[in-house]
Amino acid sequence: MAHDWQADFEQLVDEHQSMVFSLALRMTGDRGLAEEIAQDVFLELDRHLGKMESAAHACFWLRRVAMSRSADALRRRRVRCLDLWVEMEDHHGMRIVERPSPLGARVEQLLATLPEAQRAALVLRYQEDMTPEEIADLLESPLATVKSHLQRGLKLLRAKAESHLKEFVRVKEQVRGVGADGGV
Repeated sequence: MAHDWQADFEQLVDEHQSMVFSLALRMTGDRGLAEEIAQDVFLELDRHLGKMESAAHACFWLRRVAMSRSADALRRRRVRCLDLWVEMEDHHGMRIVERPSPLGARVEQLLATLPEAQRAALVLRYQEDMTPEEIADLLESPLATVKSHLQRGLKLLRAKAESHLKEFVRVKEQVRGVGADGGV
């Protein structure tokens, strides 16, 4: 079967480098490590370029390898990402990643505390906008397992947010405009 699509390494890097880096960063919480992972992923792509059958196949392959390399790096480090962020900010007075808002930064910190499988499912679902079926294919997991990771990850993230993000949560009465005396 002849393929009309021809893999162009430079074009694939240009199109997908931010996605690969972002996945690695969200999974590891460490900019330097994410850069190393992204570089390794593209070095591996260069070695496997001839096996890419289409642009969609290359994108799928890049996501899979980025997630796999990120998981490998986390297992090697055995350091919780939140602990790393806190240590860097406390001891060195620097933030690892500039974030657009205080709430966004806090949510990312909470996301980093989730178990790896739940964090991976949530990042792929809500950052990469993948369906549960696509996530299951990418992670080579049963669909029911992916759905479970999504559900449990969201539940755990909500619970953590309720206890750690109180300053960002409005009380229901304030939202409805009800005062302390019950009037409007």
